[in-house]
Amino acid sequence: MKDTLWYSGFDEKQLAEITRRFEKLLGRKIDFEYIEDKNLIGGFTAHIDGIAYDMSFKNRLDTMRMSLGGEKDLQNVENNIQSILSSRVRNMGFGGDVYEYGNIISAGDGVIHVKGLGNVKYGEMLLIAGGAEAVALEISEDSVGAAVLEGEVFVGGQVNRTGRVLDVPVGDGVLGRVLSPTGEPIDGGPVIKFSARRPIENPAPKIFERKAVGRPLQTGILSLDSMTPIGRGQRELIIGDRQTGKTTIVVDTILNQRDQDVVCIYCAIGQKASTVAEVVQTLEENGAMQYTVVVSSPASDLPAMQYIAPYSACAMAEYFMHQGRDVLVIYDDLSKHAVAYRTMSLLLHRPPGREAYPGDVFYLHSRLLERSAQLSDQNGGGSITAIPIVETMAGDISAYIPTNIISITDGQIFLESELFHSGMRPAINVGLSVSRVGRSAQSAAMRKVTGTLRLDLAQYREMSIFLQFGGDVDLSTKQMLENGARKNELLKQPKHRPYSLSEEVCLLLAAENNIFSEIEIDEIGTFSAEMLAELKKLHQDKLQQLDKKRDFDDDLRKDLLVSMKRIAGEYLKRSKKLI
Repeated sequence: MKDTLWYSGFDEKQLAEITRRFEKLLGRKIDFEYIEDKNLIGGFTAHIDGIAYDMSFKNRLDTMRMSLGGEKDLQNVENNIQSILSSRVRNMGFGGDVYEYGNIISAGDGVIHVKGLGNVKYGEMLLIAGGAEAVALEISEDSVGAAVLEGEVFVGGQVNRTGRVLDVPVGDGVLGRVLSPTGEPIDGGPVIKFSARRPIENPAPKIFERKAVGRPLQTGILSLDSMTPIGRGQRELIIGDRQTGKTTIVVDTILNQRDQDVVCIYCAIGQKASTVAEVVQTLEENGAMQYTVVVSSPASDLPAMQYIAPYSACAMAEYFMHQGRDVLVIYDDLSKHAVAYRTMSLLLHRPPGREAYPGDVFYLHSRLLERSAQLSDQNGGGSITAIPIVETMAGDISAYIPTNIISITDGQIFLESELFHSGMRPAINVGLSVSRVGRSAQSAAMRKVTGTLRLDLAQYREMSIFLQFGGDVDLSTKQMLENGARKNELLKQPKHRPYSLSEEVCLLLAAENNIFSEIEIDEIGTFSAEMLAELKKLHQDKLQQLDKKRDFDDDLRKDLLVSMKRIAGEYLKRSKKLI
């Protein structure tokens, strides 16, 4: 490739002097092709052996424009163009930008291959002629493979190194905003006022920087908080077929973090734009956007944008974690993330493995989810709780990506299509759902009232399946089925109506003490709402204290049971009168 020098404002004598200085700097003979370019305003840009030396005034002015915020300062720079240019021409120093460049040799489907860029780093940002951006993801001896983030590219276009890896804005300024994976606002709001920028790829906290998970993250969903509790700093997978209520569970969990001092980040990967808009609208209507960030890479985005989305969300979460705050991050969903990565990898000519996924697809998600942790007190005590979502096909949790993520996380919540269509909402399969943190992630109040709930429901659902084939049952089995049916009905919860801790404790306490034993099964939902409303009137101060302390004493237990029995008796009397 012939060495080229673009210039503006120089005569032949000055060009010869520039050439002499380059020969002295590089220690070899240089035969430039001189091209005049008035767009440079002044100065020159030399391309030698894949390295660009940009001493143009256009480059210096662009840099000043980016670094100066006020219009007055910018006007002063433009007024002094001639004096600054004259100084640069006289001194002809090499104090400008020196960067590597290459040229695109192939482009298509959001992936480019670049000749040159011999010193590029993995994950480095690349600038492409015309304003497009890409990230280097495949480095070989003779070329560099990069995924295009945005903009149009063409074969032969120049690609410049930036020397920096991809980063995103972080800070309180991102709260309440809807952002792209690169941190650009896509909600039509003002420019983000951020505290700093943070690389999207960061090492996970070391073992000695962590401590055991022991503080509950209340989801407000009775079946989860009682049987599959989630702790702050835990990674709990939600898995199930499409249209089984996975997104509804995480949205309700975000709604329940109001006044809980938890920052929420919802990362939508490969979702329809209309679906993300509905989630944002729900959060806004319930006042949850003030403590929430939405990072969205819809299905219309290039695969590279979908690939970096969860890492960007995690980087934003890490900022808050290192400030000593608790963060909830939701990745919706990682199965689409894996598909986007597979698409990119095949286009980058990586060898395919099982189901055409590349060999490092496990590392793809492990390095993301391992960044979620409960930090020790010496390291600020902050936490990141991760709830990844994975979509299955026909309930097959033994597929490649689901088994990978199950092995990484600390438990899973399995949503079953059959339960969903039968009217059980949320449609949680008790037998296949587990939290490996267990009761240590529950509050003291919740531990006192969960009792045998999980066992009773598992026995009820198992026996219900068995009795579908017919047969008589004895009295004890009949009672067990009726008790299980009532508890099963109790766990049905309205959409976007998370319970407070005191409400959950009251419902579980009533179930444990057979308060629902004479209530008709189809009336349990109505009676539960009425009972909670009455209890709030009778014991408002004590219930607020329960929410604050997350525990209760025997006196409150007795008072609640007396009130519950009275409320149930009055409800039954009214029901009989209606009949």
